[in-house]
Amino acid sequence: MPKMTIDGVEIEVPGGITVLQACELAGKEIPRFCYHERLSVAGNCRMCLVEQEKAPKPVASCAMPVAEGMVIKTDSPLVQKARKGVMEFLLITHPLDCPICDQGGECDLQDQAVAFGKSFSRYQEEKRAVTDKDFGPLVRTEMTRCIQCTRCIRFATEVAGVEVLGATSRGEHMEVTTYVEKGIASELSGNLIDLCPVGALTSKPYAFTARPWELTKTESIDVADAVGVNIRIDSRGREVLRVLPRLNEDVNEEWMADKGRFWVDGLKRQRLDRPFVRENGKLKPASWGEAFAAIAARVKGVDGKRIAAIVGDQCDAESMFALKELMASLGSPNLDCRQDGAALDATNRASYLFNSTIAGIDKADVILLVGTNPRWEAPVLNARIRKRHLKGGLKVASVGAVGDLTYPVEMLGAGAETLSQIASGGNSFSDALKNAKAPMIIVGQGVLTRPDGAAVLGLARKVAEAANVVREGWNGFNVLQTAAARVGGLELGFVPQSGGRDVNGILDGAQKGEIEIVYLLGADEIDTNRLGSAFVIYQGHHGDRGAHRADVVLPGAAYTEKDGTYMNIEGRAQLGRLAIFPPGDAKADWSILRALSESVGKKLGFDTIEQLRRKLYQAFPRFQRLGAIEPAAWTSFGGQGEVGRDQFRPAIANYYMTDPISRASATMAQCTERFVQPVAGGKTGTHG
Repeated sequence: MPKMTIDGVEIEVPGGITVLQACELAGKEIPRFCYHERLSVAGNCRMCLVEQEKAPKPVASCAMPVAEGMVIKTDSPLVQKARKGVMEFLLITHPLDCPICDQGGECDLQDQAVAFGKSFSRYQEEKRAVTDKDFGPLVRTEMTRCIQCTRCIRFATEVAGVEVLGATSRGEHMEVTTYVEKGIASELSGNLIDLCPVGALTSKPYAFTARPWELTKTESIDVADAVGVNIRIDSRGREVLRVLPRLNEDVNEEWMADKGRFWVDGLKRQRLDRPFVRENGKLKPASWGEAFAAIAARVKGVDGKRIAAIVGDQCDAESMFALKELMASLGSPNLDCRQDGAALDATNRASYLFNSTIAGIDKADVILLVGTNPRWEAPVLNARIRKRHLKGGLKVASVGAVGDLTYPVEMLGAGAETLSQIASGGNSFSDALKNAKAPMIIVGQGVLTRPDGAAVLGLARKVAEAANVVREGWNGFNVLQTAAARVGGLELGFVPQSGGRDVNGILDGAQKGEIEIVYLLGADEIDTNRLGSAFVIYQGHHGDRGAHRADVVLPGAAYTEKDGTYMNIEGRAQLGRLAIFPPGDAKADWSILRALSESVGKKLGFDTIEQLRRKLYQAFPRFQRLGAIEPAAWTSFGGQGEVGRDQFRPAIANYYMTDPISRASATMAQCTERFVQPVAGGKTGTHG
């Protein structure tokens, strides 16, 4: 490890790092605009200049590697003069529109101008102006503000993997733009806004809405997918205005997918804010007492085996646990958290977890995708695979349709026949898996929701065992869940109890009249036409499919409006926190279930969320160990039946509309119109 001197203090630093990183290790703050630790070094802005002994002029610390005996000064008169000169150049043609700029209060240029700027400008010539670009419905541009740091270009190319941004011309005529006049078709485009150090790229849906100091900031967890992205919810009054990512190196680093970021307008539309009871074929507003009375009257005297419950994809662990307790008190064994019918074995954790962990992708050298499109099913996880690809030495192959991923993928075949060949060693990719140091298999929900899903899961397990994917210190078998509530529901055992029916059995029973009462907790992705004449209770936050079919509607809270625990694809428990209160008469889901239990004469044993959590932690301790991952034991799972010959397909057909919140969002509708429908209709980007 080289030794160097920084501002008169000798320190020892790791080899291969830059002077800027060494200065930060020494506790020195170095201003920068173009440098970002997760992007390649550009050295554009020159704001990070430092004085190096024996160097003829100040050096850019972001691009200078450390060396033995190096002497660095970070705050000398030469450095101060150089930085002030750089700042003067940056501000020469920068518009003075801070009062109306959405970046105001969070602007790196603003902050650095206070430290190194002047109160006047010596520039008297004409200022440049740049035409704004169309980056799509999510990212707003004010390119006259651009300081040409190229962070956006590097992110789009390196992290997002969509090479749509570049720079034209040079010098003062340089412009950042798209290669072809079309929007940025990336599920990670919102991160461009976070990366931009000035107000050149801002959020189009959030434009001119609020100032940072007006907002209440709440740390929570994203439920748009099952990755468990750490987020910050910014709210004002009773309205969520924006959602931003938080740093978590093991889960999402500092990135966030667009759906969870921009669907916030869907939280205000089509909301359920009061109970409803169906009378004479029409839903009519009711009080909580009237709604509970209607349910109690219908439940009275009904055999528990004729009652069923299905939970949706965004439920918190507390509400699922409360519903499970209520169903047990009513004597109902008919429970299911797999509303898509996925063949997941709740008795074996290894069969439904992302066992290698998200951070484990950094170690992988061979990845086999089975019926999954990670770019749509988990964009942040897909970015991690691309990150590993850019390091070199990664081979990715797929069985089944995969879509347009952001790294090279070898197509091995269409379906189960190819998977069987890999398991038996009859495919060339079998050797690649066997010889890999850290092989991974990622199984998607698209194959698990097939009628032969259990057999496909069993076949994937055989591949893992034949190729030694599971070995000492490494479990490379992974299931990529798409629902935020799915792993938590499986951990809770929210699956058919002894003699109970799964979701397909519940729907078949409802059609035949064998199931009389169906409780839907945020379950909107089922075929409601199959509910027959059953009495349907829907508890949720949006007037979506479930509410349209319900006989009683109980207004619940969205993820931004309640405290709750969510378990991500790794089995990592994380806390979501209340940012705003639910609208109207809506309440937290657990409290509705507690009140309902008393109305039906089966009072649950808790009155507060703290009491509920004590019971939850006692029964399922993993939910108490926040942020921890417990490796799963490897045992046999999956079916043995015959597997169909049709092609494996991913679970998601439209990334921007997968749940009640995104379907209610006007922003997501614009994204669908802009990015999904033209592709589905056979159009190219040149068609608009």
